[in-house]
Amino acid sequence: MSREGTGRGVRVVFGVLGPVTAWDAAGGAIALRGPRHREVLARLIVARRRVVPITALVGDLWDDPPPGAVGAVRTFVAALRRALEPGRPPRTPARLLVTEGPGYALRAEPGAVDAWRFERAVSAAATLPPQDGLAGLDEALGWWRGPAYAEFAGQDWARTERARLAELRLQAVERRAGIRLALGLAAEAVPDLDAHVTEHPWREDAWRLLALALYRTGRQGDALAVLRRARTTLVEQLGVDPGPPLRRLETDILRHADHLDLAPGPGGAAARVWAQTAAVYDRTVTSGPRARLESTVGLLRSLAVTGGAGLEAARKHRLAAVDAAEELGDVELTARVIGAYDVPAIWTRSDDPVQAARVVAAAERTLAGIPPGEHEAARAGLLATIAVESRGTRSARGPRAAREAEEIARRLDDPALLAFALNGVFMQTFHRTGLAPRRDEVGAELVALSTRHGLVAFQILGHLIRVQARAALADFAGADRHAAAADRLAERHERPLAGVFTRWYRALRLAEAGRAPAAEAEAAYRDAAARLDGAGMPGLEHGLLPLALLCLRLRHGPPSPSPSPSGEGDGEGDGDGEHVDWGPYEPWARPLVLLARDRPAEAAEALRAAPAPPRDLMSEALWCLLARAAIAVGDRELMERAYGELAPAAAELAGAGSGLLTLGPVSRHLEDLAAALARHDTPSRPRRTR
Repeated sequence: MSREGTGRGVRVVFGVLGPVTAWDAAGGAIALRGPRHREVLARLIVARRRVVPITALVGDLWDDPPPGAVGAVRTFVAALRRALEPGRPPRTPARLLVTEGPGYALRAEPGAVDAWRFERAVSAAATLPPQDGLAGLDEALGWWRGPAYAEFAGQDWARTERARLAELRLQAVERRAGIRLALGLAAEAVPDLDAHVTEHPWREDAWRLLALALYRTGRQGDALAVLRRARTTLVEQLGVDPGPPLRRLETDILRHADHLDLAPGPGGAAARVWAQTAAVYDRTVTSGPRARLESTVGLLRSLAVTGGAGLEAARKHRLAAVDAAEELGDVELTARVIGAYDVPAIWTRSDDPVQAARVVAAAERTLAGIPPGEHEAARAGLLATIAVESRGTRSARGPRAAREAEEIARRLDDPALLAFALNGVFMQTFHRTGLAPRRDEVGAELVALSTRHGLVAFQILGHLIRVQARAALADFAGADRHAAAADRLAERHERPLAGVFTRWYRALRLAEAGRAPAAEAEAAYRDAAARLDGAGMPGLEHGLLPLALLCLRLRHGPPSPSPSPSGEGDGEGDGDGEHVDWGPYEPWARPLVLLARDRPAEAAEALRAAPAPPRDLMSEALWCLLARAAIAVGDRELMERAYGELAPAAAELAGAGSGLLTLGPVSRHLEDLAAALARHDTPSRPRRTR
C-alpha cells in the first residue's frame, strides 16, 4: 500500500476497507483516540474532499445533540489535526484537515484513501491487458480488512457508501474470476468462486462463472451439480427461476458446446494445456505431500520471475513451503525445497529481511542435519541460499557459504548449481569498494555458463551484473551491449523484471553522458521509477528516486527552480528536500539536506550520527555523499575515513556499479578530499584508514 497524503511534507494513508484507521509514512498506525474522532474522520472521507458543515457533523454524530455539541466537534477536529500532522508548527494552517467556510474538509489526495484507490483499480482492470488487470485486482482485493467503515454499520451517513463499496468488491471478485478464465486459469478461479457463491447466493453471474470454471478443469459433473444448486437456491430463497445465461450454460455443458472452451488466439492453446494439466495434477496427486511440496517450489520459482504480485506471492508462500517441509522431518526433502528456490537475485538489499533471516536459519538447521559427505548437491544448494539471503548483513557466514557452494558445484560439474552458487558469490563481493572488476568476472562466467546450458534466468542475471560492472568502469559501450542482450532475452522469455533494471541503467547513462539537459535525465529517472511501482521489489524501490535525483542535482545542478509536482515521493514542491521520504538512505542524505537549508551545526551533528554505509551496490555513492558533507563542515576524521574507503575504487564511477545512479568519478571525490585535508595542515598524502 502506498504511503501518500496531501500537502508538503504530509504522508498519511487512510483505511476504510475495514475498521477506519490511518497510517503514517513508516506504516505505523496513527492513534485516532476515541470512536467519535474516527467517526468525524470517516464522515469527512465519505464527503470526498468536499466541505461538511459543522451542523451536518453534529447531526450525523448524535440523534439528539447535547449542549456543547459544536464545541465537541471542534475538539475532535483539533485532536485529529494533531494526530495527522504532528510536525505542523503552532499557529500555522492545517494542510490536510482544513477549515473552510462553515465546516471542515479532508484534502486527501486520490491515492491516500484505500477505498478511492480500490475504485480506480477496479475501473482500470477493464482496460488493461488481462495479466495486468489480474495483478491489479489481486492487489486491490487484498486491501480489504473487513466490511467498509466496519464500526459505523448502523450510521445513516455511512449506509449508502458501505453498500456501494460492498457491491464494487463483489464485482471485482467476479471480474477477477472472468480474467482468470480468459487466461486459462480456471482451476485457480474455482476456490474463490465457490466461497463467493456460498456467501452471496443471489448473484447469478457468480454461479455461471463457477460452473464454467469447473467445466474447463474437466469437472463436467461438478459443473452441472453447481447449476442445479444455483437453481434450488434461487427458487427457495428468492422465489425466481435462473435467468437465461444460467439456463443456456447448462444446455451448452450437456452438449459440450465448442464455445465453452477457451477461444483461439494468442496464448489460447497454451492456456488450455495449462488448465487441463493443472486439473489432472490436482485430481491425481491427492496424498503425496512431498511431491506436492517440491512441485510447489518449482511453481513459486517460476512465479517469482514474473515480478509484481507474482513475486510478492512467491515470497509469501516460499516460507510456508519451507516450514511445511521441516514439519515432515525429512532433512533431504527440506534441503531440496530450500535449494530449489534458486531465483536469480541482482539487488543487494533484501526485499524482506525478516523472511530472509528465517530462510537462512532454516537452511543452517537443515545443513546441520545432513551427514558429512552425503547429499552434496543439496548441501551446495543450501549454502548458496545462505550466501544469497544473507546479502547486506555484514555476516562472515555469507562469504564462507558462497565459497563452499562454488567449490562443491564445480566439483560436481553441475551447471545449474554452479550458476546459483555464482549468484551467491556475486552477493558477497562487497566487503570493500572497488570490486567492479571481480563482479564483471562473475557476470561473464554466468553469461557463458548459462548460454551453454540454456539457463535463461541466470543468463539474464549475468548480463545485468555486467551492465553494473561495465557502468562502474565507465565502459558504457559494453554496458549498452549487455543491457540490450538482457532486454532481448527478457522479451523472448517473458521476464519483465529485467526491464526495470535496464530502464534505470539508461537513465543513469543519460545522466552521466552530460549531453542531454538535466531536466531530460530527471524525466528519465521518473519514468524508470514508475516502472518500479508494483514490481514487488520494496528493497530496491524505497527511497531510490529521491537518491537518484539528489545525485543528479549534485552532479549537474538543479534542472529547474523546484521539483515538478509530478515528482511524487521526492519532495513534491519542496526543493530543499526536508520532507522527502529518503527510505533507507536518509542517514547519508540528511547532512546535505541540512547544509542546503544553511543549518551547518545540525548537518555536522547528523554527519556524526550517520553510520558507515552498508557494503553493497550503493556503498561508493553513499561514501561520496558523506565525503561531500564532511568537506563542507570540516570533519577531518570523516574525511580521512572516506578517503581510505574510496581509494580502492579510484578507477570507478561512484555509484554507477548499482546500474542506477552516479556521482561521477571517484577520483574527483578523492581529489576534493585530499585538497580539503591539505587545507587542514595534513601531510600532502593523507593516511588511509579502514
